[in-house]
Amino acid sequence: MTIHQSGLARDVPFDTAKLDRLMEEAGIDVLLATSKHNTQYLLGGYRFIFFSAMDAIGHSRYLPVVAYEKGRPEHSIFIGNRMEGGEHENHPFWTPSVQAATWTSHEAARLAVEHVRKLGLHNARIGFEPAFLPVDAYRIIVDGLPDATMVGATGMMERMRAVKTLGELKKLRHASEMITDSMQATVAAAREGSTKTEIIERLRQEETKRGLQFEYCLLTLGSSHNRAASDQAWKPGEVLSIDSGGNHQGYIGDLCRMGILGEPDAELEDLLGHVDAVQQAAFAKVKAGARGGDLIEAGQSALKSSPVAGYTDFFAHGMGLITHEAPFLMTNHPVTYDGVDAERPLEAGMVISVETTMLHPKRGFIKLEDTLAITETGYEMYGDRGRGWNRGGTA
Repeated sequence: MTIHQSGLARDVPFDTAKLDRLMEEAGIDVLLATSKHNTQYLLGGYRFIFFSAMDAIGHSRYLPVVAYEKGRPEHSIFIGNRMEGGEHENHPFWTPSVQAATWTSHEAARLAVEHVRKLGLHNARIGFEPAFLPVDAYRIIVDGLPDATMVGATGMMERMRAVKTLGELKKLRHASEMITDSMQATVAAAREGSTKTEIIERLRQEETKRGLQFEYCLLTLGSSHNRAASDQAWKPGEVLSIDSGGNHQGYIGDLCRMGILGEPDAELEDLLGHVDAVQQAAFAKVKAGARGGDLIEAGQSALKSSPVAGYTDFFAHGMGLITHEAPFLMTNHPVTYDGVDAERPLEAGMVISVETTMLHPKRGFIKLEDTLAITETGYEMYGDRGRGWNRGGTA
């Protein structure tokens, strides 16, 4: 959709008809998005670099606000930090109104209240994100709009983001491929005596030089199941599990691969083979129109009949701008939410992470985590390289 203001045409970067429908279903008249991921989504991918890593400043915090009135995108506004005026000058935001005027959360909330009042929507149903609206801002909104009704909008926005555009899928593919390449380079560079801390730092450097923003690395060596950084050193014959998340323009790559210092013996080949068999069983149920819970049941069924079932776990979750988002396929496993999408059909453009984790009592932490983009006929796997045993010390 394109809106016009002062002779300028600006494309709205999301499906306004879909958002309007979801808002109607949720009973929301005006959306006040305040999380960094949802404001980024509504602004077409923009995130202010100054507050990318930390929100706190002075006595308060950065609080971006995108206000959207159902059916009236021409009434939208972006409320941001004072320094974002320069961003708007160089690359204008699509919203007809922009107020780059805040340093605190309460300033942002006051401007949001003023905007809703100007629209004459004093008694509107206001959609907000409870987990991403600080209490001072919430109180200002409630006090400033006493006749309005506050309605949780988190679930509605999760539905909005669930199906990715081609542009979003491209970013997710790139993030996954760069993480996989970074992992393979890191394992190849690690050698006998390399510590977990050193290996994690090498991965950070590898991801950074490939243009990713490093998020985390969970690493194990040998028989240990501890994935935190330490001075533990890699020894010949030991396995390495490397699980990392990094993002490309806000979109998450999240995969896990295995390494070995030396050559894997027959037992290790079998163990990783069992993990992959569970993954493949789940993959076989992935396609648009399939019931979301089918892939979960297939993975669980394959694991139940596996000789490693006693110390292995299977899990799958949606991903995109954040690491756990719609579709939600399992309940409280391990992140606390309900598997509300288990009975719903998968849709082309959804992206899921499928992971099988073995905590072997002697051989250590053995895991594969893969990223699948759902298509009409099946799926595309992003970052599908290095799913076997990657050799350390070869670089």
